[in-house]
Amino acid sequence: MTSVQKTQTLHNLKVYIIGDEDTVAGFLLTGVGARDTQGNTNFLIVDTKVTPAQIEDAFRDFTGRKDCGILMINQYIAEEIRYLVNTHDKVIPTVLEIPSKDKPYDPVKDSVMQRIKLFYGGVLPE
Repeated sequence: MTSVQKTQTLHNLKVYIIGDEDTVAGFLLTGVGARDTQGNTNFLIVDTKVTPAQIEDAFRDFTGRKDCGILMINQYIAEEIRYLVNTHDKVIPTVLEIPSKDKPYDPVKDSVMQRIKLFYGGVLPE
């Protein structure tokens, strides 16, 4: 693959979202949402009816898609599939844990923040 092809491919990447209804709706209002010709979307709304197995399936599906550049997931939802999130080691797609409206963000639980902490010798820079 030439550098031009690689650059063009990187420009076609999408943002994917696994989150609660308010988080997903907010991102959809910004124009992040997409649906392909087969009806596949780039988001999963997690409510009380969604099982951890369905979240796992969506995580695997989204991170396996060639057009996924960033997967944003509410941190409390990531906690339900923590082992899967922690084993994801690819740069693209990047998995970002984000806060939800009702549940605050805790950097101690975020695997990316823990990797950064290790990089800086166990102490995050101020």
